[in-house]
Amino acid sequence: MSNDVANLIKVILPDGKEVEINENSSVFDLAGKISEGLKRNAVVAEVNGNIVDMGTVLKDDDQVRILTSKDSETLGILRHSTAHVMAQAVQKLFPQAKIAIGPNIENGFYYDFDIEGHALSVDDLPKIEEEMKNIIKEDQIFERSEIKNVQQEITNFREDGEIYKAELLMEHASENPTLYLCKSKEDGKVRFNDFCRGPHIPSTKFIKAFKLLSVAGAYWRGDEKNKMLQRIYATAFWTKEDLDEYLHMLEEAEKRDHRKLGTQLDLFSIREEVGSGLILWHANLGVIREMLENYWRIEHRRRGYDIVYSPHIAKTQLWDISGHNNHYKENMFYMQVDEQDYVLKPMNCPFHILMYQANRHSYRNLPIRMAELGTVYRYERSGTMHGLTRVRGFTQDDAHIFCTQDQFNDEIKNIIDFVDDTLKLFDMEYTVELSTRPENFDGEIENWNKAEAGLKQALDEKNLAYEINEGDGAFYGPKIDFKVKDVLGRTWQSATIQLDFTLPTRFDIKYTEKDGSLQTPVMLHRVIFGSMERFAGLLIEHYGGAFPTWIAPEQVTIIPIAERHTEYAEAIYESLKEQDVRVRLDDRSESMNYKIRDAQNKKVPYMLIIGDKEIAESKVSVRARGKGDIGSKEAGEFISMLRKEIDSKGKIIVN
Repeated sequence: MSNDVANLIKVILPDGKEVEINENSSVFDLAGKISEGLKRNAVVAEVNGNIVDMGTVLKDDDQVRILTSKDSETLGILRHSTAHVMAQAVQKLFPQAKIAIGPNIENGFYYDFDIEGHALSVDDLPKIEEEMKNIIKEDQIFERSEIKNVQQEITNFREDGEIYKAELLMEHASENPTLYLCKSKEDGKVRFNDFCRGPHIPSTKFIKAFKLLSVAGAYWRGDEKNKMLQRIYATAFWTKEDLDEYLHMLEEAEKRDHRKLGTQLDLFSIREEVGSGLILWHANLGVIREMLENYWRIEHRRRGYDIVYSPHIAKTQLWDISGHNNHYKENMFYMQVDEQDYVLKPMNCPFHILMYQANRHSYRNLPIRMAELGTVYRYERSGTMHGLTRVRGFTQDDAHIFCTQDQFNDEIKNIIDFVDDTLKLFDMEYTVELSTRPENFDGEIENWNKAEAGLKQALDEKNLAYEINEGDGAFYGPKIDFKVKDVLGRTWQSATIQLDFTLPTRFDIKYTEKDGSLQTPVMLHRVIFGSMERFAGLLIEHYGGAFPTWIAPEQVTIIPIAERHTEYAEAIYESLKEQDVRVRLDDRSESMNYKIRDAQNKKVPYMLIIGDKEIAESKVSVRARGKGDIGSKEAGEFISMLRKEIDSKGKIIVN
């Protein structure tokens, strides 16, 4: 055998084709052998299932897939590499800056900095962006470097003042840590380095479209006892078109921000005198909640649920039995009453179990379905609260089903149908995740396996595609999570179905089987909306405050043009009120155009304009939200069509 042949290795491409290359060849070399175009565009590679840098040396029989910007796996790598460029730019502009962490997040990335003597603001972002562009023009190379002497590198970090890098490296010292260097192509000098697992793009020239978005404060490691750092949020895309589309979406999201619309439309408030994460529902949002609750109650009655109520507090012993004191303590509020320890309830389930326990049950009267709009309280860190979507006190549209093992499959499928019907009502798409056994699970593994298999079977029988979310189940059972997609394509946690063999055992609840034996029922936990607060926040942003007519706080505004038109307007007003339409008569001494703009700003679905012509013809001039003037109609005709639209929850539109 010749020396040339002896020095060759073979690698396997995705199509099964084998390619021979020289020993010690990198992925770059392989790309060049395949085509020069691929070598120019290659970003990273997947080697034996792992994403690696293009400089990675290949071995015999490696399975290799070379990735470009067209492959979805590479966008996160681009963003993390852009984060390193941003950190380098910050340190160049502010030499005293120490860097902490800079991970990818959904739709972008951030980096945390400790900058003594300077508070970052949005005014700094354009300067940092310009410096980043200069770095990108240099076409700096990303180079991976194994840390051979960890203690020496920790010392180096400390001497450079990089205390956060040193702390992180100490924690990961046993994990074959690596540095990533940004090196100049011209002189080979290191311009920046960070403790990082990688991988990274080959060089900064691949960064074409990025944007620094905002500045915020963030405690080191998220701990309020640690120093407050300064965080820059940013994003990057492979193309300017993708970036522009995303920035447009952010503009739309800002317009739809439920906190901003909450003030504009007088929906809710959060007051310091009450406390963080505790919501004051104003009358307008109260109407929306009333409509949602009415729908909820009617649908639950139709689907065989009994509606129950439970107290807001209970003795700690109850939460000992349920296991919450062991598994959920950091999220619970404790208090003392008459020298007795109590808990503000974080869950409704123990109360429903006690209600089940209050009577004897036979297989003949299972399943038993209990539903409650139950307000619960959970501790959230002060820095994590966010309007209606992250709160400390909220109302779950909770339900618990007690059934036999032969029944839970049908019950799960019935809940899936309930969720699907509800989300379709609001024109919402959704994806599904199956969350499996967590590390701190309670109960027997055999039951967990049975529960996970049961949820999978129901999903498969409903032909629902789903992702597995490993280890994210509740401590007492696995769950199906429904992730709702809003009009801007953002996802929100909504409905949940949990299959539980554990709590019925902990509470020792029973039913009598056909043979007279006592058996333990299976328990299903589920919510449809999730929490009323979060779902309200989702609706505000999904609709941008322009709610469907059936839930709109104000459905019709009547606008008389002049004082002489008021009497006729009042008659129309009374007719609408008699039909349970939420109507307002705007008889203020303002101009018609002012009153129309006011109704538009309040996003009222319909305006009825009344002047001389309308009175003469016994009609109303109708303006529809988003459409403008849709012509004149007889009052009775408009009311009848509007009532049909409300009753059908939007399936019939006034036209």
